[in-house]
Amino acid sequence: MTAAVKCLATGAVSRYTIALMCATVMAIKNVFKISRVTTVYIALVLLHALLWNVASAQELTPRAYWPLPNGTNVLSVAYQRSEGDILVDPSLPITGVDSTIDFLQVSYQRTVNVAGRTAGVQLSVPYSRGSTAGLIDGEFRSRDTSGFGDARLRLAINLAGAPSMDHTEIQALRSKPPVIAGASLLIQLPTGEYDADKLINLGTNRWAVKPAVGVIWPIHPTWLLEFETGVWLFGDNDDFVGQTREQKPLLSTEAHLIKRIRPGFWVSLDVNYYVGGSTRINGGESLNLQRNSRIGATLVVPFWQRHALRGSFSTGATTNVGGDFEIYSLSYLYAW
Repeated sequence: MTAAVKCLATGAVSRYTIALMCATVMAIKNVFKISRVTTVYIALVLLHALLWNVASAQELTPRAYWPLPNGTNVLSVAYQRSEGDILVDPSLPITGVDSTIDFLQVSYQRTVNVAGRTAGVQLSVPYSRGSTAGLIDGEFRSRDTSGFGDARLRLAINLAGAPSMDHTEIQALRSKPPVIAGASLLIQLPTGEYDADKLINLGTNRWAVKPAVGVIWPIHPTWLLEFETGVWLFGDNDDFVGQTREQKPLLSTEAHLIKRIRPGFWVSLDVNYYVGGSTRINGGESLNLQRNSRIGATLVVPFWQRHALRGSFSTGATTNVGGDFEIYSLSYLYAW
């Protein structure tokens, strides 16, 4: 029996994840008119990443690949409240977690022209304050935290369907949107506050990157389907309570059904699934395999031309390690 069949037979990979992976691969094949051999190769690469049993893939980010006019700047300030079985790093060996965490995040994004394609750069810096309680080796522990978390840098580029455009060309695209495909690289920098003597921290004391591909299918001029498949890859934390902590890759997939009401005004139904991310300390036994999914909704309402409010809610749909928590988020966005 092959590794792929074993993984499917044991349920380590869901049919939902396989379906999303296949849909993404077929979209890439149709958009780029690539050969069957190349298509199979891409599928095998994604499947290999999936079978690695890929940690923090809790994001639900609709319209991540929707283009903006060249030169657009977006500044956002987001408040988020999370309650339940949540940690900044959900792969930590802590059980029975009960947390209440408030986040404030400032992000800046700019759309640029790269080789005639729409591309973007985004930098996000989070600040959080909260309390966490749980069991560590059967012993009750709690900790209050406040400070900066790990900053994130996201680089994205359109591969098909959305060349670099001005405002007039974007309006034409909105009236009859094509299939849009893109790629992104999310980099998490070890900038957050970290105490090597504590298990619960705001920073993770390691680098992490997430390469991903995404596709948007228009099923109607005002209805869109968006899919993304990516893999989180983690560096080692070589100062984890005096030990070295490793984490295997984590496969992350998400899907969004988006209703465009008018320019800048839209609503979406969001779902994701992530699997893998098991950890080990000093080369020991692998622990904390994650196999979770979340479902939620997002609403964006523009006002005063350049301003918008974005509200979202999500909750754990299926949870294995962590993930059983609610997230409420409200953001203010200003574009120029």
